Amino acid sequence: MGSVGTRPSAGQERTRTGRLTRRQAMGTLVGEAAASPLKRTMGVAQLTLLSVGATLGTGIFVVLGQAVPEAGPAVVVSFVLAGVTALFSALSYAELAGMIPGSGSSYSYAYATLGELVAWVCGWCLILEYGVSVAAVAVGWGQYVNELLSLVFGVTLPDSLSAPPGTGGVLNIPAALIVVLAMVVLLRGARESAVANTVMVAVKIAALVLFCAVAFTAFRAGNFHPLFPLGAAGMSAGAASLFFSYIGFDAASTAGEEARNPQRDLPRAIILSLVLVTALYVLVAVAALGAMPWKQFAGTEATLSEVLVRSVGGGNLWPILLSIGAVVATTSVVLTVQYGQIRILFAMSRDGLVPPLFSRVHPRTGVPRANTVIVSSFIAVLAALVPLGSLADATSIGTLFAFMLVNLAVVLLRRRSPDAPRSFRVPFTPFTPLIGVCFCVYMLGSLGTDTWVAFGAWMAAGLVIYGLYGIRHSRLDRQQDLA
Repeated sequence: MGSVGTRPSAGQERTRTGRLTRRQAMGTLVGEAAASPLKRTMGVAQLTLLSVGATLGTGIFVVLGQAVPEAGPAVVVSFVLAGVTALFSALSYAELAGMIPGSGSSYSYAYATLGELVAWVCGWCLILEYGVSVAAVAVGWGQYVNELLSLVFGVTLPDSLSAPPGTGGVLNIPAALIVVLAMVVLLRGARESAVANTVMVAVKIAALVLFCAVAFTAFRAGNFHPLFPLGAAGMSAGAASLFFSYIGFDAASTAGEEARNPQRDLPRAIILSLVLVTALYVLVAVAALGAMPWKQFAGTEATLSEVLVRSVGGGNLWPILLSIGAVVATTSVVLTVQYGQIRILFAMSRDGLVPPLFSRVHPRTGVPRANTVIVSSFIAVLAALVPLGSLADATSIGTLFAFMLVNLAVVLLRRRSPDAPRSFRVPFTPFTPLIGVCFCVYMLGSLGTDTWVAFGAWMAAGLVIYGLYGIRHSRLDRQQDLA
């Protein structure tokens, strides 16, 4: 299997550099996945729907309203650019998920290739990506609940109870509520969660197809002229914001220990889900911009519903149906991304980098119960207190860093273990993964200064935690002491 996972010499291990660069043996990671206490209940269909469920939601139902004012009609191109960026990383995820079918996703891939410190950084980015994106989606869920209440009953929840501080409210109670409800479903087990997700994915795809069918009746080609009113910079800024819409396709890789045939099914699920989601995004964006001039998107929250109200007519029937679909869609995203966050911490805990409480599995349900409750409680508080825009940008920066590391991991593993079994191979390696790195760097450069400052603070906090706890409790450190 090449040199991947070969332990450094005793002299090197005693140095600080040796401790930071030590790598997990890939065979160990594969063996742990095979002996996992988690229950294997998912096939390729469930894994694909898990990824679709984690991806298809707030990005198109809510964040579209924030991206259109940045890019104008070129937001359609922004969706394509963000999708291509995600595609390069998806290919790398597919190769590594087939090789290392565990629950750690890109964290485990980095541990096997780039060393413990980089793996910690990747895992810390994933905590930001998954945890914050669940909070962001929960905020979007609350917006569509309010829209639905307005359409059906003519009332809305007061801002004090449905908006976070700084945006006219005190607590976003609906956002916190949906996180708690998802926690209840997740505590029942992976099979039950997958069934609930399958139903919700079917509903939200039907809602988006319905939106397109109705919106195209009001389509005006003139709404796309000029295509780039805010220039290429606007298109890039829109793509950076919309990258949030693609977060979640990697959720299937966190289910490696609950997949029946992970080496075969994980790569298929990752690629299939991304292709399906990208096609739907572009179709919905074209329909929305064709129905309503781009300048009218500014300030919209339940964006697609407002497109139908303002541009199509026909009363409240279509907006009501769409809002129901949006509520279901965002519920599905909360459920599946919350699932992924919990599995990432499960893997990090098993490696000793976070406390063992996060890897204790309930014997009856096969669920890391304490992990689920702690993570869900933290996310519920975050969703209740932080605005959507800040959450979306913070999620994007964490994801882009994780994606860069996954692309680099493919290149390193091809050099270190060229003969290792691979159920999927990224074509034209190393060029394809390196192009993926370049796309991620380009997208990172389009994010604002405030986002970078917040990310720097998050990473500083993570390094402090690693220095105080992770490096001292690492399983590799304990193995060295016993050697």
